[in-house]
Amino acid sequence: MAPKPKSLARSLSRRGPHRVLRGDLAFAGLPGVVCTPESGFGLPAVVFGHDWLTPPRRYLDTLAHLASWGFVVVAPATERGALPSARSFAQDLGTAADIATSVRLGPGQISVHPAKVAMAGHGFGAGAAVLAAGLHGAADDDALSGRARAGRKSQRPARPFDPTARRPVAAVTALFPAPTSPSALPSAGQVHAPALVLSEPGTGGVASAESTALAAALGGPVTTRIVPAAEDGALAEDRRLASFFGLPGSDKHLQATTRACLTGFLLAAVTDSKEHAVFTDEATVLPGTAAVAAEPDEPAAPSTRARLLGTLAGR
Repeated sequence: MAPKPKSLARSLSRRGPHRVLRGDLAFAGLPGVVCTPESGFGLPAVVFGHDWLTPPRRYLDTLAHLASWGFVVVAPATERGALPSARSFAQDLGTAADIATSVRLGPGQISVHPAKVAMAGHGFGAGAAVLAAGLHGAADDDALSGRARAGRKSQRPARPFDPTARRPVAAVTALFPAPTSPSALPSAGQVHAPALVLSEPGTGGVASAESTALAAALGGPVTTRIVPAAEDGALAEDRRLASFFGLPGSDKHLQATTRACLTGFLLAAVTDSKEHAVFTDEATVLPGTAAVAAEPDEPAAPSTRARLLGTLAGR
């Protein structure tokens, strides 16, 4: 008998069977974090984009969690200022994917399968992940080439760029997406891989405005899940000073729910695990999530963070 979704979710909210190694992407010329299983060849990978003003170290437990379930995880630590560029961050996510698939990691016993790379992100990073996924593997990738940084100072040496060597991503996950500049919506139509959109609750039992728009724009099969406990920024870890600025702190329950949904979806979509196929079925209500209403009763209002990011993006 196949395990029930509740049992699977409970299992995936805990660390997996693999011992985890942590490292620094800077060895390959890009600041950031890398977490991997102890060994393995042809492994699946996740490229993770951080939220606005939130460095990757605030997601270390989540990144290590994915690695414990067999994924190589790379998270660039760029575009961390108050006015980040989603286009430039998308370039960095693409570069991180190139590093993961072309560099032998760890003590030489870890490699990534080029057809098993997923893009993921939280908040601002979710939009950047969709931008990167829409252009990853495109033959004409000028938007993510070095020319996209014309007129801007680079803080690191340029890396060789060969768009013909890239393959389309295997999956995309957008965790509580926020508006970006440029908008991720036009690029979303170029993403035909399976996608997961986790959303804070909107009005009338629907997803938030940004999540609803993104899910509608994506070109492939989309699984949308509403997480009632979601608050702006609460997915990030170790936010003890957040309350000083009037922001929510870390929410371990939210993090556990998100990790279970994210890990199960990636196992199903990237590794083709039949056991975890229920995580790609929107009709399956998982612990900590709510059913998505078929039609909104009224337009969903954007969150406080979404309104602020929208204001900054318009400058």
